[in-house]
Amino acid sequence: MSTEILFVINTLQGGGAERVLSTLATYFHQHKYRVEIVCLNSAISIYKLPNDINITYLVNRKSEHLAYRIFYAAQSFFRLLNLLMKKKPDCVVSFMTTANLWTGLTCLLTSTTYIVSERTTPDHTINQFTGFLKWFSFKIYSKSKAIVLPAKGIEDCIKKNKAYQQLGNFKIIKNPVNTLGNVSSTPIHSKKFILGVGRLSYEKGFDQLIAAFANSNLYDTDLLIAGEGAELEALNLQIEALNLQNRVKLIGAKQNLQDYYSQAQLFVLPSRNEGYPNALIEAMSMGCPCIAMDCEFGPSEIINHENNGLLIADKNIEELSKAIVKVLTDPVLKNKLAANAKLINNTNSLNYISYQWEKLIFSIN
Repeated sequence: MSTEILFVINTLQGGGAERVLSTLATYFHQHKYRVEIVCLNSAISIYKLPNDINITYLVNRKSEHLAYRIFYAAQSFFRLLNLLMKKKPDCVVSFMTTANLWTGLTCLLTSTTYIVSERTTPDHTINQFTGFLKWFSFKIYSKSKAIVLPAKGIEDCIKKNKAYQQLGNFKIIKNPVNTLGNVSSTPIHSKKFILGVGRLSYEKGFDQLIAAFANSNLYDTDLLIAGEGAELEALNLQIEALNLQNRVKLIGAKQNLQDYYSQAQLFVLPSRNEGYPNALIEAMSMGCPCIAMDCEFGPSEIINHENNGLLIADKNIEELSKAIVKVLTDPVLKNKLAANAKLINNTNSLNYISYQWEKLIFSIN
């Protein structure tokens, strides 16, 4: 009888953690493991999964009123508990803090092996907990067979909480390069362009990229930003205020990002914080020269400054602007960064990263 792996996450609606989980689930399914995914909340998945991977949705949230939140919490607990008792998986792997806590609690009650994975800065999650929740989360994480993190910086951040310094179950496994589609030879934009990719949210820092681009005075080059999110209106207002409507385009989410990566003159990651930036490793895998803000966490563990990309001081818009101009006006540097960036296809290949997960899961059963 084959090994059954159960993945647990909030939703598969979109995001870096969701993409990694979907990629891993597909890999294990293709390698003849029995795979099932549990989503705490009901939402349409934007990731293509094999038809015979079953997805169970625990709760269909319709209100955030306190009484409903208590009801949904009870639903999540009892439905996940019942699922574990029924399925008896060999290992449960959860992504993100909320899913980690529900998974840990129900796995402890059912004596099920489980692995938790933090994917974003702990300063916004477990490091903010106080009182009972602080104690409870530590117990859940300490009892897990592994706390998987994509970047060493996340481990260091968690260990600012003294209780976690004693734990020896941390495991660093990087994100795999996402497999993109075939590249089209058809031009996707009428001018040379710089590319930004990600959710339009404050932490992604696209306002910083727009400001840096405005200072660069590259009139023969446009800036394209692919993504959707809550900051769309604010970014449009910024573009108008800087009179950049004809040079900066918010192009929405794209299914053919490989064409944008392959045709861009430069990719810029201007984030204020990250967990481990998937868009950066995607761009690098396509041989696109890259610049990244040295934010927490991930860029400094991916980019070797002036070798496979440029690493810019966090939130330093002036330095970012100078770096953009430097790359686009120095063809030797640009070609060097592009060539070395592609080596990430070796260090972060899907087969290599999945093997690390596979080895971890087997080592604890």
